[in-house]
Amino acid sequence: MVTIPLPQLPTEIAALQSVALDLRWTWSHEGDALWGAVDDKLWERTHNPWTVLHGASRERLKQLAADERFLQKLATFVGARQQYLQSPGWFRGTDGASRLGGIAYFSMEFGLGAALPLYAGGLGILAGDYLKAASDLDIPVVGIGLLYQEGYFRQLIDASGMQQEFYPYNEPAAMPVEPVILPEDGWLRIGLEMPGRVVQLRVWQATVGRVKLYLLDSNDALNSPLDRGITAKLYGGGAEIRLMQEIVLGVGGWRVVEMLHPEIEICHVNEGHAAFATIERARQLALKANIDFWDALWATRAGNVFTTHTPVAAGFDRFPSSLLRKYLPYVEGALHGRGVKIDDVLALGKSDQNDPDEQFNMAFLAQRGCAMTIGVSRLHGEVSRRIFQPLFPRWPSCEVPVSHVTNGVHIPTWDSAGSDKIWTKAYGKERWRTPPSERLERIEVVSDEDIWSMRGEGRQRLVHFARFHLARHLREGGFDLEEVQRADHVLDPNVLTLGFARRFTEYKRPNLLLRDRDRLDNLLRNDMHPVQIVVAGKAHPADTVGKEMIQEWIRLARQPRYRRHVVFLEDYDISLAQEMVQGVDVWINTPRRPWEACGTSGMKVLVNGGLNCSTLDGWWDEAYNSEVGWSIGDGSGGAAEDVDVRDIQSLYDVLENQIIPEFYNRDADGLPRAWLARIRESMGRLTPVFGGARMMYDYVEKAYLPLAKLVQERRKDNCALAKSMNQWSRTLHSRWTSLHIGTPMVNRTDDTWNLVVPVYMGEVSPRSVRVEMFADQTAEYPPEVIMLHQEHAIAGATNGYIFAGAVTSSRPLEDYTVRVVPYHANALLPAELPLIAWQH
Repeated sequence: MVTIPLPQLPTEIAALQSVALDLRWTWSHEGDALWGAVDDKLWERTHNPWTVLHGASRERLKQLAADERFLQKLATFVGARQQYLQSPGWFRGTDGASRLGGIAYFSMEFGLGAALPLYAGGLGILAGDYLKAASDLDIPVVGIGLLYQEGYFRQLIDASGMQQEFYPYNEPAAMPVEPVILPEDGWLRIGLEMPGRVVQLRVWQATVGRVKLYLLDSNDALNSPLDRGITAKLYGGGAEIRLMQEIVLGVGGWRVVEMLHPEIEICHVNEGHAAFATIERARQLALKANIDFWDALWATRAGNVFTTHTPVAAGFDRFPSSLLRKYLPYVEGALHGRGVKIDDVLALGKSDQNDPDEQFNMAFLAQRGCAMTIGVSRLHGEVSRRIFQPLFPRWPSCEVPVSHVTNGVHIPTWDSAGSDKIWTKAYGKERWRTPPSERLERIEVVSDEDIWSMRGEGRQRLVHFARFHLARHLREGGFDLEEVQRADHVLDPNVLTLGFARRFTEYKRPNLLLRDRDRLDNLLRNDMHPVQIVVAGKAHPADTVGKEMIQEWIRLARQPRYRRHVVFLEDYDISLAQEMVQGVDVWINTPRRPWEACGTSGMKVLVNGGLNCSTLDGWWDEAYNSEVGWSIGDGSGGAAEDVDVRDIQSLYDVLENQIIPEFYNRDADGLPRAWLARIRESMGRLTPVFGGARMMYDYVEKAYLPLAKLVQERRKDNCALAKSMNQWSRTLHSRWTSLHIGTPMVNRTDDTWNLVVPVYMGEVSPRSVRVEMFADQTAEYPPEVIMLHQEHAIAGATNGYIFAGAVTSSRPLEDYTVRVVPYHANALLPAELPLIAWQH
């Protein structure tokens, strides 16, 4: 590999170059001290070691090379990094390491740190935490993404309090990335067929500890101006540019995997944006193995995983079929004579595969192209089963094949230095590098005084940061000197601090607190038990309502009456988020259930002793109990306006009657013992469960290892098993309508219902199906499946058989219905073949 040239570093500090290029410093408190020693002002402003090194003068570099204290810091940091990289991590020490070739993790955005601004929000932050956790656990992952010239927008609040958007250029020379250089061919470029031309994609890499993130970039002089702009802006442009970006990510990304990491067995698409990777993977196998495309899809699908983050069907990317016909003909052309046509590919992205006018849905393609579809919380898994129901007509919602792995956060990225000391004292340095136990008991060894000191330090740091941040933005916004100076007096480091930061959009209800101004005034201006609020967040550039919500908070914060009690921090990003989650006492979250798929912001306060007060949505629906935090409302439904009214009342009731009294209830030592007991419960019970190590363990055990075994079996002997499964599927599809179920006969013996039912298989082989009795989920009973056994052939009937079974359940017999479903010992059903026939 080669790097973008740096100033010549003296030999004594030459290691700074490799250290700066390893994003492991984004979760190292020692790294903060190291880079601050090079140039504290530039580090504070950019949080980018690569920029710090580029900005260092020759004289400064010589000084550092002669500074024994700095050399000791560097040696300590380099030594810790080498030990981290060379010592085997958790996964490498398990028997699963020999059974898993590797995982390619595709995401439209990655949020790793301020130095690499390739993210818009929660999806990207989650993807960044995923890579970091994979590195810590030593799981063989590579990331695949795009290197945007602009990334997402930066936010400026104008004099009227309205959000304005700016798009600074991402100069690769100022980012911690390297071009991927091949020994003989130089800089790796991937050719990608587009209508009438081949687009050249440059490949970069970022190092994330033990993990590599590969980034594709179309800004190559060999391309036309239009094509150079494909990767210009994250989520920018219209439908056509967006489609081209997703083709670059999925198709171009899988070609990178094939070229650099042929050992990869698992393709994990994080949201549907990268779903074209499933098509490209099958296409390449078809060409290499000289087999039919659908045989190849049956072979490769077994190794594909789809994580959906979307709580509403309207959130999925959709494209007109005409655009797909324009951009995907290479699939048909490259596989001429191998059983695939463009209409076949288009059908994979539609609920009604025979409707020529239905738009192509990327999530539907991902679901059909992957063996597993996974939601990001328990509640989101339930919601997603309803969303994907159209792909499984007549299947009960509870059997739609969507499971869940609740998101987790990479804890070392979000903990404060004070929190790190407390956890290190209790558990040592390796605590977040292995899958956690259910509860961490040894937090009890830390005294109340130490925990409260940690909380006070975090709150004080947040107050100082907020003052500095606010003053800078007021000064740069052209406000007068008096207004700027007032920023030095906002907030109080000894006052209960509420915080929330999020995308400002209607369903998140960020202005819920503002809907009862009298009660809010009483909270903010209570001399005995004061409260202060720190707010941050962006609205989508096209979301006028979201921008107006921001403006409402800005106007409140600018009122003299509230100026010291309410602060809106503009330009929310990872660095700002870290300051907030390390300092707030209570994280407020108010989404309208069930629209928050998971929501990880509240998880980030746990390690720092912050507490959560949230509606029962996303992760909090499974995390909440009355000992670890507070709930807003009871999760019951109803009309949106009615729910809002109830939740406003609930939020203020909880604040006034529980949170504020408990925080200010101090003993003779000035400590809030009940509050500290709640912090201990939250830290010990929730922090490990909602950490990235647990999330990665779940993915390994639930998805990666089982699917690696499956894909290996299907690819043996030139995909013999996959070929037979494809034939099994085609045969069932063509003959399914010939099957029908007769009228069951039931009699009762003691506590048992005995059932016999005639089933006329038509042209379907009995070995290819199962006959079952099914009872759906009710308020009293879980879903139930009872397999019926084949008794004997029906005399005089062609391919007709009597099936029999018994029901011993106490539930009503009317709950049960006879059905026939496909069966294959190696198939994942109904995910891979959603046929079903019911008796009525």
